[in-house]
Amino acid sequence: MRDKKKLKLKRFHLHPVTTFILLTGFVMLLSCILSIFQVQATYNRLNLTTYELDKTLVAVENLFNYDGIKSLIGESARNFVSFTTLSTLLIALIGLSVAQATGFFDTFIKRVLVKINNQKITFILLLIATISSLINEIGYVVLIPLSAIIFRENNRNPLAGIITAFTGVAFGYGVTLFVGSMEANLVPITEASARLIDVNYHVPLTSNLFIIIVASIILSIVGTVIIEKFVVPKLGRYRDTESQTEEIEEIIDEEELEQRKLEEDVRERKGLKNVFIATVFFIIFFIYSLLPNLPFSGMLLDMEATTYLAQVFGENSYFQDGFTFLISLYFIVIGIAYGKGAKTIKNDKELITETSKYLSEIGSLVILIFFASQFIAIFRKTNIATVITAYAANIISSVEFTGLPLVLLVLVLIALTNLIAATPLAKWTILAPAVVPKLMQSNISPEFAQFLLRAGDSMTKGFTPLLAYFVILIGYLNMYNPNKKKPITVGRALKLMLPYCLIISFTWIVIAMLWYLTGLPLGPGRFPTL
Repeated sequence: MRDKKKLKLKRFHLHPVTTFILLTGFVMLLSCILSIFQVQATYNRLNLTTYELDKTLVAVENLFNYDGIKSLIGESARNFVSFTTLSTLLIALIGLSVAQATGFFDTFIKRVLVKINNQKITFILLLIATISSLINEIGYVVLIPLSAIIFRENNRNPLAGIITAFTGVAFGYGVTLFVGSMEANLVPITEASARLIDVNYHVPLTSNLFIIIVASIILSIVGTVIIEKFVVPKLGRYRDTESQTEEIEEIIDEEELEQRKLEEDVRERKGLKNVFIATVFFIIFFIYSLLPNLPFSGMLLDMEATTYLAQVFGENSYFQDGFTFLISLYFIVIGIAYGKGAKTIKNDKELITETSKYLSEIGSLVILIFFASQFIAIFRKTNIATVITAYAANIISSVEFTGLPLVLLVLVLIALTNLIAATPLAKWTILAPAVVPKLMQSNISPEFAQFLLRAGDSMTKGFTPLLAYFVILIGYLNMYNPNKKKPITVGRALKLMLPYCLIISFTWIVIAMLWYLTGLPLGPGRFPTL
């Protein structure tokens, strides 16, 4: 009998750059179709000064026409330059590259992290990533490359480190151990929306403090289980032929080898001592720069703001705008301090040359960011996200649900909306005037409504290519991908995120339900119900 040949469908592995180009074309075509059918929505825009609602009509804008293609061409450079993901990443990488080039990371991992259990390292990274949203998106640009280095130097798959950092920031965005930038952005909108029902209602900045502290710890624990039980086994061992060839040592006398190790140990200790001293001075400078009303203090504050939180986290805060640079500067300082002490660098020319080697691999990432920036800019211009968010707001306003069903509906709608509108402030501007009064009429507090925004936003934040920082995940996965002929596609990256997204979403729902049912305080003097 003849052997029957099995027909196999050829699998296409589209490079992420190609995917973003195709997605851009698809969005433009979709905008044309939706525009023809006159897809539009009306929502209430809240005036934060007068506390009045203004009816706002938003329609899908057709970009698949002469003017749309013209704007794509004319605004491409502006879209790329204004895409802050690129600038913040480059700034962060300069500092990380200096610390890597001088050997600081190698020594720190070898002497400190290697003694810590792998699961504990994963938990620590997840916790830091989760609470990093205290200062906007700093976690994406610093922790993703840093986690890759830590995992690789610790003989673990760096792809798992990249996913650990990204998922920690994305699926825990908005929960921290302190009051931060999220409160500075959301509280004014929440309070103004609450005053549509109660003109004297006040939402304190600490209104979600207790629940976000607990949530950050729970998410880090659950995330550690997901990474270690699902992600790490799925990725397997990391095979890097270049690193394997570098491990071959020359045959030397045993006594000479021992002498070299002793000398290296002395240099490393001196380097780490320099790092400790530099860190102490840097921390003192950092703290003093955040203290107001002292001689030459407050360098990072916006002294024109009326409250201290606004001085630190306001729109014009030097702390907000310059924190990425400060982190990069810190790694530059400790990298040089270590290099001088350990004698791993001789002069500035050698330092810059070695640092450049670690930056040479990001060329493909820059190309990817260019096309991703066009895709995201085009999608935003179509108004599709605004229209769908407005639909969600209208659904919440019109339903007759109360109590727990209403809580679950709001949570799910925010999570679904977040797939196309990944910016919490933009969503809350549209949703808050509908969500907050609706929940208050069901005896649910504005503070709990604000928490639902945090939870729903985090449930799906890492599962959409419309998140500006998703491109960093894709870029780094491919930078550390050992099989360059088979790139990690956008689809595969989403597949890697899927178990994390599902389990963390379930965790968020459980946290919200239990807190509502038990009536535990959300923050000092604030509860889920009125």
